[in-house]
Amino acid sequence: MTRRSTDHKTIEAEIDRIRSLGLDELRALWRTTLRSSPPPAFTKDLMTRFFCWHIQEQAHGGVDANIAKLLDGLARGDKPGADRRLKPGTVLVREYQGDRHTVTVVPGGYVWRDATYASLSAIACNITGTAWNGPRFFGLRAGGNCPEDIEGEPAGSHAGIAAVGRLHRSSVSPPRTKVQR
Repeated sequence: MTRRSTDHKTIEAEIDRIRSLGLDELRALWRTTLRSSPPPAFTKDLMTRFFCWHIQEQAHGGVDANIAKLLDGLARGDKPGADRRLKPGTVLVREYQGDRHTVTVVPGGYVWRDATYASLSAIACNITGTAWNGPRFFGLRAGGNCPEDIEGEPAGSHAGIAAVGRLHRSSVSPPRTKVQR
């Protein structure tokens, strides 16, 4: 069972051999292959399925990293395909140059100053007068919002600056945006 053959007929023959083994033989195979005792509750069917999967894994490779990450998340209780998008009704608040800007998420986009926009970037551009990544501007995505990045904001007035120790670009956090749900 330790050979790594990709020959389809060889793999099928090994799977057929595994299926023909009894429970005691499967337990002995488990001990020799995995160098541990099999769980006592494992049935013949479950052990057969495990060994068939193990043979195919050895021949064709294991689960890729993305699938392994997904499976680990599911094992921890994460919801499958958890949606990280903002839900309608979420309110984003951002202060810029002393003005408070409130954006509400709606099914068709975002409402700011009684107008609906398709993207946060369009709102950020209207607020600042320059092109901005909207999620970054509202603090929803990591990025370097430094005072020199935001035209018209004096150094030290930006809410997102980490004031601990020496200030480096790497120590700058995104702007503090309140998310109300």
